[in-house]
Amino acid sequence: MAVSVLFFLFGWSMYSQNAAPSSIHQSIQTHTDAIFDGLVNLRRDFHLHPEVAEQEERTAQKIQDFLRSLGLEVKTGIGGHGVVGILKGAKEGKHIAWRADIDALPSDSPDVVDFASENKGVRHICGHDVHTTIGLGMAHVLASQKEHLEGRIYFIFQPAEETYAGAKAMIHDSLFQIIQPEEIYAAHITPSPQGTVFTKPGPLYAYLNAIEINYKSTVQNKGALIDYTKNLLQSFQTVGADSKFWDPRNTLDPEIGLANPNTIFKDYLTLLQDIKVNDSEGKITLSSLINSSDQPQLDALLKNVKAEIMNSKYAKDLLSVVYSYEKDILYNDENLAPLALKSIANIYGAQNAIPLYGVFPGYHGDDFAYFQEEVPGVYFFLGGSNYEKGIISMPHSPTFQVDEECIRTGVNYFSSMLVERLKP
Repeated sequence: MAVSVLFFLFGWSMYSQNAAPSSIHQSIQTHTDAIFDGLVNLRRDFHLHPEVAEQEERTAQKIQDFLRSLGLEVKTGIGGHGVVGILKGAKEGKHIAWRADIDALPSDSPDVVDFASENKGVRHICGHDVHTTIGLGMAHVLASQKEHLEGRIYFIFQPAEETYAGAKAMIHDSLFQIIQPEEIYAAHITPSPQGTVFTKPGPLYAYLNAIEINYKSTVQNKGALIDYTKNLLQSFQTVGADSKFWDPRNTLDPEIGLANPNTIFKDYLTLLQDIKVNDSEGKITLSSLINSSDQPQLDALLKNVKAEIMNSKYAKDLLSVVYSYEKDILYNDENLAPLALKSIANIYGAQNAIPLYGVFPGYHGDDFAYFQEEVPGVYFFLGGSNYEKGIISMPHSPTFQVDEECIRTGVNYFSSMLVERLKP
C-alpha cells in the first residue's frame, strides 16, 4: 500500500502549524491524531520496501524528502545513508537529539500482512520501519510547535544498526561536529503491550563477554584439567539450570519480571553456552560467553577464576584468563533516565511509563551504545503488542508484527518528553 511522496509532502501541509495551544502537550496529541493515518501509510511504505544495512538508499531519500517538506535543515550521507534533520526553535536553548534506526533484516519467512515486503529475502522484523515512522512523526509534530520551543532538536536517522556498524560510521563521519546535542534519546519496539514505555538508569541489556582460560598444552592428564576448569567456571554462576530466569516470557511477569523491584533479572552472572575446548597451537583453551547484569561482577570473575587456578595444582600450567570479546552495551544516563521517564508519566500516566529494575539477559544489543559513549542518553522500550488481536512484536521473530497504534503512542510520548527536556 505505497503512499505517494506528493501526498506526504503537500497533503499534510494543510494542517495548521502556527496555532498557539493552551497546552503544548494537548496540541501534540491533536496534531498526532491529525496525521496518524498518514503515518500508518508511511510505515507500510517502508515495510513494503525494506533495505538491509548499508543499502538504505530509498529509505534515506524518503526520509530527507519528508524532513525538507517540514522546513527542517537536512544533512545527508553521514556514515553511509545516515540523515539528520535539524529543527530550530524560536529561541536559543538546549540541543537534544532523537535517533531512529532505518535498516531491515535478511529474512525469507512469510510476511503475513497485506503490505508484505516486495524485496525478496528482506523484511522489517525488528521494527525499524516503525522507529523511522515515529521519528518522522515527531519531526512533523514538533515542527508545528517550533514557535513555542527553545533550543534545537536533531532527528538522527541511522543506517546499519543490525550490523552494529552505523552508529560508529556516523560518528567517524563527524556527526558530532555537524550537530552538538547535550542529550540523546532513542526507543525500540518490544513485546510489551501497546501504550506502555519502559526504561531505567544504567544498563538495559546484559553485559556480554567471551571468557578464555588458556593453559600450556604440555599439562599431564588433560581430561582432568578440562573437567576441573569447567566445574570452576560453572561454580561462579548465580543462576541454576532449572531457574525461571531462562524463560524469556518471565521478563514480563508482574511478580518476577523486569518491572518488579524484586525481579529475578538483576544481580546475575551466568554462562550463555556450553564451555568449548580447543587444543591446538601449543595451548589448551576453554571458552564460553558470559552474561552479567553489571560490570563489577565481570571484573571480579577474571580475578577470582585466576586466583582459584593459581591456588590449585594447575597453577604452573596457566597461561592467561582474559576476555577475548566485550560487547558495548546500552547504558542509560543515571540522571536523565528517571527525569525523562517521569516527564512521560506526568503527562500520559504513571501506569504507562514504567520503571525497570532488572537487566535483559541474552545476546541483545543496539549500537546506540556508541552514541551514549559520546553524549549522555536514554534508550526506551516501547510496547508494540496487542495480545487480544494476536499481535506479538518480538524482534527478529519470523512472525513479528506490531499494533500500529504504537506509532501514535511513540509520537505523543516522545514528542512531549523532548519538549520537557528542552525546558531550562
